[in-house]
Amino acid sequence: MYLVGEDKLSSDLPGVSVLANKNLKMVLDGRYNDPLDKSRIYFRSDHYNFAKHGVPILFYFDGIHRDYHRPTDTVDKIEFELMAKRAQLVFLTAWEIANRNEMLKRDKPLPAAALTR
Repeated sequence: MYLVGEDKLSSDLPGVSVLANKNLKMVLDGRYNDPLDKSRIYFRSDHYNFAKHGVPILFYFDGIHRDYHRPTDTVDKIEFELMAKRAQLVFLTAWEIANRNEMLKRDKPLPAAALTR
């Protein structure tokens, strides 16, 4: 699974991500997190509407595959055990953020790639 946005806008998010994944030990790949990535997943996500206003975001992404955003991306292709583990990671990430004593820092500027395209 791919991790996107955790190193942008807030120096707190990488630690939140590590803590949430501590017991699950999922392998998280940052390939789509590069601001210069040609697919621009960070900038194309629904989450980006928050990021462009300085709100830190991070999200998990299962990658671009041949059925991505196509009618052929059907329920029979879901690996439900893996999906349950991913849902746990999303929950634990949200739990860590929601139960902090302070809001996430907003201490990093929006990546320059957002401004040049």
